[in-house]
Order: sequence, then C-alpha cells, then structure tokens
Amino acid sequence: MLDKRSKALRKEMLKMLLAGKRGHLASALSLVEIFRVLYDDILTFNPKEPKWPGRDRCILSKGHGCMALYAILADKGYFPRQELKKFCTMDSLFGGHPEIFIPGVEASTGSLGHGLSIGLGQALASRMDGRKPKVFVIVGDGEINEGSVWEAALSASKHKVEELTVIIDYNKQQSYSSTDEICPLEPLADKWRAFGFGVADCDGHDVGALKEKLTGVPFEPGRPSVLICHTVKGKGIDTVEGNLKYHHVNNFTDNQYQQLVNLLEGGAEIA
Repeated sequence: MLDKRSKALRKEMLKMLLAGKRGHLASALSLVEIFRVLYDDILTFNPKEPKWPGRDRCILSKGHGCMALYAILADKGYFPRQELKKFCTMDSLFGGHPEIFIPGVEASTGSLGHGLSIGLGQALASRMDGRKPKVFVIVGDGEINEGSVWEAALSASKHKVEELTVIIDYNKQQSYSSTDEICPLEPLADKWRAFGFGVADCDGHDVGALKEKLTGVPFEPGRPSVLICHTVKGKGIDTVEGNLKYHHVNNFTDNQYQQLVNLLEGGAEIA
C-alpha cells in the first residue's frame, strides 16, 4: 500500500498530465519512491543554490519519466509548485523530457543511453576539482539495451568511481512489450558484477528498503555501485499498472483525471 506522501506526489503528476494533456505517465509512476528516498534521505543539495558546487548529483537518464522528477523538485522548493500546472504548454519550463535550464536538473536527457556517461563525467570532473560528491544515475531497464551504457560502465569500473551509483528502474516493460520479449536482461545482476560493479537489489517501492540500500553505497569499496530496483510500471493506479497504453498518454481529459485520482485513493472506477 502507498502512504500519504507517495500518493500526494502521484497526484501532482496527474495534475501535470491534465495540464499538458500528454506525458509518459506509467514510466514516471514507477520512479516515485526512488526519487522520494533520494531527495528525502540521501542527497545533499540546496534548492536556493541549485548549482552549489558541494551538492550531490542525481541524473534521470530515462528522461521520459520526468514528471516524477518535476514533482519532487517542486516539493523540495526548487521552483513554485504552481509552475507544474504549465507542464508541456507553450510558456512552460517543463517539457516532456528534462532540460538543463530547469532548476535542479543536472542534465538534458531523453535520448536514451547517455545519462550514465554524463554522470561518470561529472564524478570524474569533481574528483579532479578535489571533491567527491555522490552521483546517482537513474536508468530504465529498456534503456540498458544501449551499448553506450555498458561503455560507461566499463570506464567507471576502470577508474574505480565508487562515488557513482546506477539505479535501475527494473519494471520489466518497454514502450511496446516486455523487456524479456524485446531483449532479455537476465542474469542482470551478474552482468553488472562482470563489469566491475558492486550490486544490490530491492523492492523499488519499499521506502525503507530503498533507504537502507542507498545509505550503504558504495556496496564494495573502490567500485561503482548498481541498485536494481524491482518496480511496477504504473505503480499505484490499478488500471495503469502493467498497461502499455499508459506508457505515453495523449489527449488526457478531465474525466480520465478524475478516474485515475479515484483509483489512486483506493476507489473503484467511476461509471
């Protein structure tokens, strides 16, 4: 069961979807608890100074899940919450993928497979400047079909970047089918171990388990880490969970909004 805070963040996302009439809903819903734990319990940051050099970094490489990122950044005060009501409109900061000019966004992402290389570069650059901030890169499971992810992984292992942690949103679905049908990933943990990472996994919607794992990085001294988060695409709304038609929503209506809010609160579908 989702608690009040997890439901509140999801409601913000549904409001964004209503404002813009479109968005990658299911892909964002699987990320909520990951972002919640990172920003509530793990990251060091200053919303009043988004580019503060001493901050930790969090990069959403699967940029299409950006509604979850926008919701938590607003919650933490990077920008007024009411700005989210302009999501995907002409005069908005917030498009369907995150861009670097948005306060709190560390990299423009959405062209899949690039975020881990960016995160690795930031970690190495910080090291050269005499700092070692924690760097977290959130990738999708479908995204790690990209060869560039594994090139970055090899380089991170070579340079022993123990301040780098990859978080995999392992919801086991891609835009049009299961990851197993499109390009099987298992044995996923063994693949990352073979690339020189310390590996752990957990339920990606269990706040306590996420906090326990993420406070324990690096999982092995002198190695980058990967946390495989077993998640549900569309988590929290029965008709959205595992339903690929919600990977991306177009022409989202007031009636659909009311239906999904009702289901989020534990009600039945509205006739």
